[in-house]
Amino acid sequence: MNGVDKSFPGVKALDRAELRLRAGTVHALMGENGAGKSTLMKCLFGIYRADSGEISVMGKPVRFSGPKEALESGVAVVHQELNQVLKRSVMENIWLGRFPQRYGFVSHKTMYERSASIFRELEIDVNPRMIIGRLGVSQRQMVEIAKAVSYNAKILVLDEPTSSLTNDEVERLFRIISKLRSRGVGIIYISHKMEEILEISDEVTVMRDGCWIGTETVSSLTVDKIIKMMVGRDLIQRFPPKTNEPGDELLAVEGLTGMYAPTCREVSFTLRRGEILGVAGFVGSRRTELLETIFGIAHRSGGVIRKDGCPVVNKNSADAIKNGFAMITEERRATGIFSMLDITFNSTVANIKSYAKRGLLDGSRMYADTQWVIDSLKVKTPSHGTHIRDLSGGNQQKVIIGRWLLTNPDVLLLDEPTRGIDVGAKAEIYQLIINLAAEGKGIIMVSSEMPELLGLSDRIAVMSGGRLAGILDAAVATQEEIMRLAALYV
Repeated sequence: MNGVDKSFPGVKALDRAELRLRAGTVHALMGENGAGKSTLMKCLFGIYRADSGEISVMGKPVRFSGPKEALESGVAVVHQELNQVLKRSVMENIWLGRFPQRYGFVSHKTMYERSASIFRELEIDVNPRMIIGRLGVSQRQMVEIAKAVSYNAKILVLDEPTSSLTNDEVERLFRIISKLRSRGVGIIYISHKMEEILEISDEVTVMRDGCWIGTETVSSLTVDKIIKMMVGRDLIQRFPPKTNEPGDELLAVEGLTGMYAPTCREVSFTLRRGEILGVAGFVGSRRTELLETIFGIAHRSGGVIRKDGCPVVNKNSADAIKNGFAMITEERRATGIFSMLDITFNSTVANIKSYAKRGLLDGSRMYADTQWVIDSLKVKTPSHGTHIRDLSGGNQQKVIIGRWLLTNPDVLLLDEPTRGIDVGAKAEIYQLIINLAAEGKGIIMVSSEMPELLGLSDRIAVMSGGRLAGILDAAVATQEEIMRLAALYV
């Protein structure tokens, strides 16, 4: 890809961007959210048509009219947000739109045999007849990779493939990547995880503000050098200095148990004003279920929640908001944003009743509050009317945080608040979390990134098998201690 330009109204997304991928290599594509990575890949895959520039595959100029043509030409993408037909089988998802036929009818036998053959080749342990919606995220990602192989893809784009995977699942993915690399497949690997990039990649291309910044062999790079290329400056500290000082008890959770298994069981802890309580645990440890039960979007069968010493009952999210709780969900695109609507709606929706005046919404107040969100959280957007889906992941997350701050909560429940966000935006989110704690807010933060938990938290609660395995002082805790507790009830 050479000299690729792409503009949208009010925004130049790509400015003479370039990328060169060699066969049989893993080429990492890095940059802050909004750097142009996704736009560049969409131009490659035929979702967008580049305004100018050249794209060549195997030495031949191409200009795909859409994803179908790209796939048939050997270019496949495994998106971060998997697009699958969840109520159909694994093999139907692989061969969708090109079912093998016999005598004019779909041949399920042939479909099964071809799928099973690819799975054996890649050492993927999945039943092709299984309904795909019953699989975990990691298995569904493996199915998408198998689908790419079924197209005999020579170029495979993996977009944040490990964002929801455990360490064992990451190792399994890396084995598959190594197998594809040995077969001559060129892999474009998009990730914000620095250590992961240095482990799996051969070359790294960094983009910033839609421009190509540089391409280096991985042997010549360090985490600090990558960060400097991405943000254009040194980030001396990945985590800002902590200015919050935990005070009196704000929240007490006693024996909290969810109603429908699998969920949290008999969980008890306290949260102080101005405290950041991290929540660690493996995937499946019921960290998310704990936050959902506190917030009332998952029913509880037992336990008491006390705020400022008084029992509170959050039967649903409306009760939780009224009682001074706010929750940022893990799946930003699925349960966090209203993607088809603008920033004004997304900023004010949780506080919508306060804008009602004689049966109508006060547009001027909504506009003013949206401006406060944009200014206070430094949201990069062309206007209030921009669809939130057109913002980078980091700016979407800032809008969601701003939405909840407008409700003036006392307790913030943050589920993977920096998932899929680049290192520059992460630093801004970290500073925001510390500032909120310094103002006296109580914060419970689930994170799968151990350095994030150790760098931001005052204490770390470790979940294992739905139970609280222990609470550690973050100032002296080690990753080994956290892992040992996380495995206690597995």
